[in-house]
Amino acid sequence: MAKLRPLMLSLLVTLLAPTLALAAGGHHPTIPGPELSAVWVIPFACMLLSIAIMPLAIPHIWHHHFGKIAVFWGLAFLVPCFIVYGAQVAIYELLHALLLEYVPFIVLLFALFTVAGGVRLKGSLVGTPVVNTGILAVGTVLASWMGTTGAAMLLIRPLLRANAHRRYRVHSVVFFIFLVANIGGSLTPLGDPPLFLGFLKGVSFFWTTTHLFLKTLLMVVALLAIFFVLDNVLYKKEGSPVPAVDPDAPKEKLGLDGSINLFFLLLIVGAVLVSGLLQLGPAITIYGVTMEGQNLLQVISLLAIAGLSWAFTSKQCRELNEFSWAPIEEVAKLFLGIFISMIPAIAILRAGTDGALSGVINMVFHDGQPVNAMFFWLTGMLSSFLDNAPTYLVFFNTAGGDAARLMTDMATTLAAISAGAVFMGANTYIGNAPNFMVRSIAEERGVAMPSFFGYMMWSVGILVPLFIILTFIFFI
Repeated sequence: MAKLRPLMLSLLVTLLAPTLALAAGGHHPTIPGPELSAVWVIPFACMLLSIAIMPLAIPHIWHHHFGKIAVFWGLAFLVPCFIVYGAQVAIYELLHALLLEYVPFIVLLFALFTVAGGVRLKGSLVGTPVVNTGILAVGTVLASWMGTTGAAMLLIRPLLRANAHRRYRVHSVVFFIFLVANIGGSLTPLGDPPLFLGFLKGVSFFWTTTHLFLKTLLMVVALLAIFFVLDNVLYKKEGSPVPAVDPDAPKEKLGLDGSINLFFLLLIVGAVLVSGLLQLGPAITIYGVTMEGQNLLQVISLLAIAGLSWAFTSKQCRELNEFSWAPIEEVAKLFLGIFISMIPAIAILRAGTDGALSGVINMVFHDGQPVNAMFFWLTGMLSSFLDNAPTYLVFFNTAGGDAARLMTDMATTLAAISAGAVFMGANTYIGNAPNFMVRSIAEERGVAMPSFFGYMMWSVGILVPLFIILTFIFFI
């Protein structure tokens, strides 16, 4: 086998030589979205079904090999792409997905996970209905100003610790995903990536604050009320339990350990905001894929901030916070497969009326007028399974792409697109970046979270009726 390796390497170089030459010349044809049929989406659909079914059907195999399964479904797209469109297209699409989408995504999650994992709430919060509702409310408010991922990573551990003595905990995590990891991020561009893209396209910073405020308020008040009633019922069903207290254990006053990480969280928010405003031009180009200077600076800055957090946070603080790398490792492996297998689905979506989803895209206009309810639901439904940032951009451009006109004459349309992209990210575990992370941390703490479809039963049963009410009040 060792003797064959040089021969195999030489053969590979020979096959790729023309492709490498083309890449060096700056040519990099992409996968043609308008030509793709729905068949190309099968690996992505299988990736989602693997996440949904395998943990239940074959849990032992899944928990030991989910990374390999994710890579398999990524290759299930890349290999046919290589065969049909050639090595140049396949390699370019792979590097584009990795360098420009996956790496910034996972580095941001890694930085937030590392920094927020160094903040420990000292003292004891008891998970009563009032306390739990308060944690959800605070996290919802914070989400628009430090991002849904930042707020979720900061508060999920205190919520889990406060309810460690409770028998029923799943509902608290589910509503946490609804509110803190998604809906709470709807009021500023800092809250969620789609709104940040809108800001970069010319939407005013506080436009969503004013135009989504009532819609967000309706959702938040309704969900907090439902949660409070549900938590009260379950709390009383448990016999209003109180956590066991060790009389010999030292008592801590309520406060924060590792509070320097709050400063690091602010640095992360600042790094993301600055990278969106700076225009530094191309920094590095690999095989025709160019990473802009501001994006490279963001990646380096986030890694540096994570390193500072690790250095300046005591080991004891992280141990008491039950910090481990397992959740971010799981998310990194699974989303690698998701980002690669999702390439053709995004290409079809970006093809707009020329692609396989042309029928869907055409549903948002009737007699030349925007159908705002359809903008809300189609943006939301696609954002539930695909990356909500490019989905937002597709419908933003479908609506005309002129930020000045969208903020005035078509304000309701832009509000529908924005609300759909942010709110409906809560519909599935993969609808928004922090959803799966929250689930992973909760399971690590012993909370038996629902399966992929089990979670959707919660979202369909609770969120969808509220979305229907929202539609009739604001978008019809």
